[in-house]
Amino acid sequence: MTNQQKYIKSEDLVRFTQAVYESEGVPKEDAHLAADTLVQSELWGHSSHGLLRLSWYYARLRSGAMKAQTNTTLAVDSNAIAVLDGGDGVGQVIAKRAIEESIERAKKHSVGIVSVRNSNHFGTCMYFTRMGAKNGCITILMSNAGPNMAPWGGRKKKIGTNPWSIAVPAGKHGAVVMDMANSGVARGKIYLAQKRRQPIPNDWAIDKDGRPTTDPQAAIEGFILPMAGHKGYVMGVMVDILSGVLSGSSFLDQVHGPYDPVNRSGAGHLAISLNVAAFQPLAEFEERMDEYIHSLKDVPLAEGHKQVYFPGEMEAQADAENRRLGLLLPEDTILSLKQVAIESGQEKLLPF
Repeated sequence: MTNQQKYIKSEDLVRFTQAVYESEGVPKEDAHLAADTLVQSELWGHSSHGLLRLSWYYARLRSGAMKAQTNTTLAVDSNAIAVLDGGDGVGQVIAKRAIEESIERAKKHSVGIVSVRNSNHFGTCMYFTRMGAKNGCITILMSNAGPNMAPWGGRKKKIGTNPWSIAVPAGKHGAVVMDMANSGVARGKIYLAQKRRQPIPNDWAIDKDGRPTTDPQAAIEGFILPMAGHKGYVMGVMVDILSGVLSGSSFLDQVHGPYDPVNRSGAGHLAISLNVAAFQPLAEFEERMDEYIHSLKDVPLAEGHKQVYFPGEMEAQADAENRRLGLLLPEDTILSLKQVAIESGQEKLLPF
């Protein structure tokens, strides 16, 4: 059996990844959170935001671009609104604190809004918005990112994929969750194709000369295309304004992504939590969500489809299956983790 065919327990991957973070001085609880976000992405079936990114985060910790000790401060504390300064700490830790702050304020003021400056890349948005849904809040999280899209009609990288997520509590169904970038595809999917030495669809990106390409390396050197043409461009701009300009953080090509090993990120976020109980009793809302989901699924199936999914259901099913079987990692991710293990001195914890 080859490495690529070997199923690996998710808890073993968390243990190894946590140890890598701790080896660079990240406190145990923060290291566990950061590790869990990466492995959870794998469990959801989103390897583009999974363990292939560990080497990027590790390089940023080693260079000091991302600080191991995350010291957040409230720059603004005004009833339902707060501005949180992340101090260039670990992005996942900052994002969690922002979400917790927004939930706390929503419980007190019906809505909680937290703007975040001086943060770092934090992985998948829905890891954090689901926290709000579990606490009876409809939660929104967005972030700007390093530039990889050109403004509509231009030919220079200025705008990030700038993802955003909304999670809605849905009772027995868990949560209805949207998590999307404003590009046609997340940049991580192109990096994943590069690592797997696979071509990409010709509508994902253009090369540096503006020509459609199926070569992931040419796409990385060129430009990712916005989702739905000019509509994705406009949405990307608005997320950048709400995340970067409003917070007092960096914006446009001032932001540096996780694949940059040496420059401070300057990423900004916006977290909004709405306390459902301020609108109607939570139990009543969850009953209505059950009715909504039942109606959503009560349609004839299109050819080639096994079921109708509500947003977030596909990930929930993948999570259950991957926890039962274990995870399969691509060979290139395996090799990347082996290299990180050597550099961090954590070879003994490699689970393969």
